[in-house]
This record gives sequence, structure tokens and C-alpha cells, in this order.
Amino acid sequence: VSTTMILTPGPVIDFLIVNQNVREPRYVDWVKAKRMLKNLRVKTKHNNMEFKIIGLSEKPCNQQYFPMKLKNRDGANVEAQIVEVTVYEYFTKHCGIQLGYSAYLPCLDVGKPKRPNYLPLELCSLISLQRYKKALSSMQRASLVEKSRQKPQERIKTVTEAVRSYCYDEDPLLSSCGISIEKQMTQVDGRILETPKLKVGNSEDCIPRNGRWNFNNKTLLNPTSISKWAIVNFSARCDISHISRELINCGRRKGINIERPHTLIEEDQQSRRGSPLARVERMFELIREKLPGPPEFILCVLAERKNSDIYGPWKKISLSDFGIVTQCISPTKINDQYLTNVLLKINSKLGGINSLLEIEHSSHIPLIMDTPTMILGMDVSHGPPGRSDMPSVAAVVGSRCWPLISRYRASVRTQSPKVEMIDALYKPLANGNDDGIIRELLVDFFQTSKGHKPKQIIVFRDGVSESQFNQVLNIELEQIIKAYQHLGEVDIPKFTVIVAQKNHHTKLFQAGGGTENVPPGTVVDTKIVHPRNYDFYMCAHAGMIGTSRPAHYHVLLDEIGFSPDDLLNLVHSLSYVYQRSTTAISIVAPICYAHLAAAQMGQFMKFEDFSETSSGQRSMTSVGSTPVPELPRYSADRNVIHLDKP
Repeated sequence: VSTTMILTPGPVIDFLIVNQNVREPRYVDWVKAKRMLKNLRVKTKHNNMEFKIIGLSEKPCNQQYFPMKLKNRDGANVEAQIVEVTVYEYFTKHCGIQLGYSAYLPCLDVGKPKRPNYLPLELCSLISLQRYKKALSSMQRASLVEKSRQKPQERIKTVTEAVRSYCYDEDPLLSSCGISIEKQMTQVDGRILETPKLKVGNSEDCIPRNGRWNFNNKTLLNPTSISKWAIVNFSARCDISHISRELINCGRRKGINIERPHTLIEEDQQSRRGSPLARVERMFELIREKLPGPPEFILCVLAERKNSDIYGPWKKISLSDFGIVTQCISPTKINDQYLTNVLLKINSKLGGINSLLEIEHSSHIPLIMDTPTMILGMDVSHGPPGRSDMPSVAAVVGSRCWPLISRYRASVRTQSPKVEMIDALYKPLANGNDDGIIRELLVDFFQTSKGHKPKQIIVFRDGVSESQFNQVLNIELEQIIKAYQHLGEVDIPKFTVIVAQKNHHTKLFQAGGGTENVPPGTVVDTKIVHPRNYDFYMCAHAGMIGTSRPAHYHVLLDEIGFSPDDLLNLVHSLSYVYQRSTTAISIVAPICYAHLAAAQMGQFMKFEDFSETSSGQRSMTSVGSTPVPELPRYSADRNVIHLDKP
């Protein structure tokens, strides 16, 4: 079942006011409006014709001129005179149409790139049944998920009824080819893997139940301490001194020693009216005034939960310019569960460990405990639909502190828009050095693993389709090998390369009409898998709402030589090591961290894209014909910790 967004038909200005959540047309952001309206179809009131929008006029309707031919009234064979008139003047004087509010707003351009054709906004209405293919806001995305969500039994009913009603058996082409579609779902054998045990503080065992666990009456395995920190509040309506007290108390219960904050900073009234960048810069001025030196941590309280304009500039400046660990919150209610979840993120960002797998704690991971093994997670994040000018962000995380498999460091680069293959894994410079991602991660592995070099590398690659599997092996794997050789190594490590896919349409249901989703740890590796290739479906998480979508793993290469059971258990275990959560996640943690790192950098790109002022020139690299801005480098434990100043 696929779901899409359809535009609400009606006046264009109403569509813009609702989608931008403004009260009047004069408050519309026309840069956003131009992107939103491009390629949509409208019908005009005055002549009932349909047009496709290609852009907006540069000036308002009453100031936008265009050349108009004047007809000769006497019929003489004289060349027509061309005069410059405004769009407003043309419609009011020459067409006899009275215009109201749209006289002061931009016009819709429905012509060709070199031959514009301007229409006043109030004469245009969006036609019905148009798919909206551009990026959705966080509220729209949440609404789409809510409306399309179905419980397993509803999903089964919808799909089976659809197959029956489509009458595939009567299709002459299918029947002439001897193809028939089964009307019932395929019965397959699955198995449920044993849930991995975890170790928390005081070497206590923690046994997840139904893919979930908690830290009630437990402490973190390796808690940090926070002595020099501050809280800043960007005009959120809450008592930050109360948040401070509750966070300190909750930290004490979890084993984290948090001193009283050095200072609490409220945004001043005057700053609220400034741009997001100006507000953040002003806040850092206040931090410098009130603190004797850089803090080790800042808690940032935001007014909006999901789509705060402050978040991008705040993270960019705090991480890249100052190298300070920060945690943003937007609390609706403060309780132990909420604060524990916040502390899990803070502790892992500051280098602590919340929990480890029991087999990891006791160094009993098959094929990994005896041989230095590095785990890589790779992902590429692309700009939103319709933004072919925004560079893609490639993120790779590498494990550190072997024989642990729960600790990761991220490295991020930009590359040409919409390019899926990562081109900066190995990047030789003119001076003979390698400025690639893999060198950075290999050096970090060596430094944190007591001087051991990886003899085995397990690569988890997200987001590539079947047609690109060969490119992963021929391009990306080849770059990893070159980066390893560049460090002066002769013996190449053994590789296992696994592609993980979540964007597919296969769903697993319990046999016998069970109303719940399949239990966490469910694996299917027969009947519905590829006839020749090595692949399997795994549902590691507990689907609490809607119908679970299993992860589809494809093993492209296995030089290490895992047995099927060992590989399944390793993949399953890697769904339990995500430090920011107390649930098993739907895809392995290295891929989750890579996705997180790419998304974080995407926020920087978005912020730089929309900020009107910039404190300095960004360095650019050119790939093909597209200039790509270079990003500041991560120097992070795990996901979103420090970035070095560029």
C-alpha cells in the first residue's frame, strides 16, 4: 500500500498562507513559496485556462513591467508599437479586471524560461488531484504517517482485498505469458533469535523483554561527570532552574555526577526579534561574558520541538566554531523517563558508555574477539526533492576501542547532489597525503585499540539498490583497500560487505491471524529471498504502532567466513548497542549513527543555505560542474560530538 500527498485545490494564496502558517499574504516567505509552487498546475479565473508555474516575478504585480504590442486601430499596414506596461495596468486597463491584494504581491510566471508570462496571484487557483512531490514539513510528515498507518490485520485485509478486486487472472497479457497471481499471502518459515543480554552499571545484567529495557533502579555502565556547564534558554516557557535541579537529581540516580550549572542564561527580549543566526551569535556573546572559559557542556532549551530555526545555527556554531558538546531539549513535561533519555544522549556524547552487550563485556563475540575487527556504517543523505542544488552528505562511522562493537566515531564529507556512491573514502592529495574518510577512521581505530590494526573489516552500507551492488564492491570497497594500502600496509584485511535496505515493500505477519506484529528478533532467510544471492530479512525491533517493516540485508561479500548463525546473531546484536535508546532498533547501530551524522551535517547545509549573512567565505570543491561546499570535519566519539574548527 502506497500513500501520497495531494494538494488542496483552491486559491494559490490560501495554499501559501496555510502551508507557511501565516496570517496575511504580506507575511509569506516568497523564497520558500517559489520552491513550493514550481511545476504545480493552476487554472485562471478570467479565461478558465490551465498553466504550469515555472517561477515568480522578481517585482510586485504593480511594478513588474513587460513589453506589450499595441494594435493599430485604423488597420493601416504599419508596424505595431511596443510599449512597456505593468502586469497590474494590463489586467485593470486592457482586460477590465479589478485586482485587489495581488497588486502588491509577486506574480506567477507560467511562461517559458526566456519568455515569461505573468499572472496575478488572485486570478489563479490550484487544480485538483495534483501529487505534491516536494519536501514535507515535520508536521506534514507526521500527519502522513498517522493517516497511512495500519495495524497488521488491517494491512492484510487491505492487500488481499486489493489483489482479489484487481482481477489479475483476467489480464490477457499475464495469462498469455502463463503468469498467475496467488490470492493468498505466501506462508514462510521464520525463526526468532535469542535476545542478547546487556551489562549496565555495577556489572548488573539487564535482560531486554520484547525488544525493550529501562534504567529504573539501575546505573549507567560507564557514567561521566559534568563539572563546568551552563543552561541557555531561547525564549521557551519553562523554569530552567527547575530543569537544572531535576537533571542533577536524575543524573545522581543513574551514576552521573553533575555539579550545579555555572550559569543559567535567558535570551533577552530584544534578541527574540532577530534572525536565528543573530540570536545564536548573541547567546554565545552572553556565554563568553558569564563564563570564565569554555564549558564542557551546554544544555540548550528551545521553544519549538521539531522544526526550530535555532537548531541548525546553534549546532553549527557550538560544534564547529567552539567544539562544545551541547544537548537541545524542548520539554513538555519533566519526568524521570524524559530526563533519563536526555541523560543517555549526554553521557554518550561526553564519552561515557550506557550499556554493553554481555558478550562484548566479556570479550566473547565469535570471530571478532580473537582478530582485530573494525565495523563501518556508511550512508549518503540527499537534499529534499526538488533541490538539485543542495550537495549530498556522505557519512561513515567506524568502530573504535576493539574488541568493543558499541563505540563509534564519525567522518563526514559533502559530494555532488544526488550521487549515491561515496567518492571521498580515499582522497589522495597533490602532496602525496590521503585526505579521505577511511584513513581518518583507521588511524582512530589504531589509536583507541592499543595499537592493533584491523585484520577484518565489516562494512554495513545503507541506501543502495540492487542495481548498485556491483558499484559498492568495485568503487567503494576498492577505495577502502587503497586507503589501507596508502598507510603502508601490505596485508589487506578480510572484508564482509553487507547492504541494508529498509525502503522495500515486504511485510511479515504472524501466521494464524495474530493481531500483533512479528516478535523482535524474527528472521526469514528462505522462500522469499533471492534464489542465488545471500540475503535475509530481520525484524529486530518491537513494532508498537502500525505494521513493522523488516530490514533486508544482502551479504555481497564474506571473506571473513561467518557461519549463517554467527552472522545473524552479530547483526541482531548490533541492533541492541545504540546508545541513545533503550529499545532494539530496526537497523544496525553503525548505519543509524551514519544516518544521524549525515542528517546533522544536513542541518548545517540547510542553515548556511538560508542564512542571509555569513561571517566568512566557505571553501568550495568542484565535482564535475557542480561546486560543492566543504564542511567542517567531525572529531567525534560516536555520532554528534565535537567538530574541529575548519
